[in-house]
Amino acid sequence: MSEYQLAAEPRTDTGKGAARRARAGGRVPAVLYGHGIEPRHLTVDARDFGHALRSGGANALLQLQLGKDRHLALAREIQRHPVRGSYTHVDFLVVRRGETVTVTVPVRLVGSAPGVVQGGVLDQDVHQLNVEAEVTIVPEAIDGDISGLQIGDVLRVGDLKPPAGVTILDDHEAPVASVVAPTVEPAGAEEEAAEAAGEAAGAGEAGGGAEAGEEA
Repeated sequence: MSEYQLAAEPRTDTGKGAARRARAGGRVPAVLYGHGIEPRHLTVDARDFGHALRSGGANALLQLQLGKDRHLALAREIQRHPVRGSYTHVDFLVVRRGETVTVTVPVRLVGSAPGVVQGGVLDQDVHQLNVEAEVTIVPEAIDGDISGLQIGDVLRVGDLKPPAGVTILDDHEAPVASVVAPTVEPAGAEEEAAEAAGEAAGAGEAGGGAEAGEEA
């Protein structure tokens, strides 16, 4: 697993106004905590932070340089602007080499399912998995190979092959992806429905005329 260098600057002002000014200056307000250290408020460059996540995934291992101190950390509680998508705040968790962590990683479907070529529809039921791994070998994603799925087949959590040293914690019987038969209406179903609707409308009109005649 690659490590990404990230320069951090201490943050003395912690109000909303200070956070807005930091973001306006292209920096992301953050807090660093874990392993008994006093929580430290800081900022990181938004572009550098975004590059690290795009390159290494949400669980990228980060080397934070804060003054003379260096901290190995994972990004947690990443907050983003609901419209612009820019980073608004992040918590950094201090970790140690050799430490086992529990994290969430995405499921990445790979291959081409023969059942889809035959007209089936691919459904993905699980998009993320909880895994346990040593902090330096956390994978960017867990691949799910769908190249053997025919119509009616199901790929389950237990069928996935995580990298060595990575343990999937989710129910192994849970379906990850499946290929289902397409829903096809019987020939003439639309015509039959239209005829039934027409007959119902005609019956309603006839009934209404009789009632009018009786009242007259």
